Amino acid sequence: MSLLVKAEREGQTIARVTPQSACWRYVGFAAYRLGANELVYVFEPARETCIVVLSGAVDIETADTTWRSLGSRDSVFEDAAPYAVYLPPNLRATVRACRDAELGVASAPAKGEYPARLIEPASMKRSTRGKSLNTRYVCDILPQSEPAESLLVVEVRTPGGHASSYPPHKHDTDNVPHESSLEETYYHRLDPPQGFAFQRVYTDSRDIDESMAVEDHDVVMVPRGYHPVIVPYGYDSYYLNVMAGSQRVWHFHNDPVHEWIINKDA
Repeated sequence: MSLLVKAEREGQTIARVTPQSACWRYVGFAAYRLGANELVYVFEPARETCIVVLSGAVDIETADTTWRSLGSRDSVFEDAAPYAVYLPPNLRATVRACRDAELGVASAPAKGEYPARLIEPASMKRSTRGKSLNTRYVCDILPQSEPAESLLVVEVRTPGGHASSYPPHKHDTDNVPHESSLEETYYHRLDPPQGFAFQRVYTDSRDIDESMAVEDHDVVMVPRGYHPVIVPYGYDSYYLNVMAGSQRVWHFHNDPVHEWIINKDA
């Protein structure tokens, strides 16, 4: 099975990954494009959900609450954090686009410990990671420090000519605090949109070793192994990461043969 999920170029559903389609246990992800006044319905009976307003503006309505005109940017490449809404399992939500919009919808198993809530851009931690041609810009949408049962959600912008998720790291072994086991999806965007980036997913034993050319709106599944991203000159990269596993903590292990890069020119 290929780890690359190609985007649908037309229609409301851009891409979708379920535990069944990915042959794993935890992470679900879908991306949607909506025209003005179009609707998408979100309902997971046994899973928590994080709806991320990637661009445009939407109203999100549940039985108890309506959040109106959620949207902070026209493009994921803007220097701004998004709006997001957390939903517990068994809570139906209707999303209506106020204007053209793009959504990322993440899900993972949950019992219903936390209520629905709005996650505002101002509450999200934004940081710069790496240096030189390894620099990228991170926004923690739903990190382990914020309430949820399984989900971890983060977005990353990487300039053209740079590497990201690099040096290669993995999180596929339950050995906390040294490493945690987390499945992961990458939802890729490119600017300009005709661009491409490269992502490799590989294990130490090379029982997984897949190198992919990813285009705008494609999804890469990372069941285990290292997973660096390389962005060609002239095109900027954005990706939305969704992670979940047996424990809701992110501890990663760098590929030892490439770890020297961290200390290069220090």
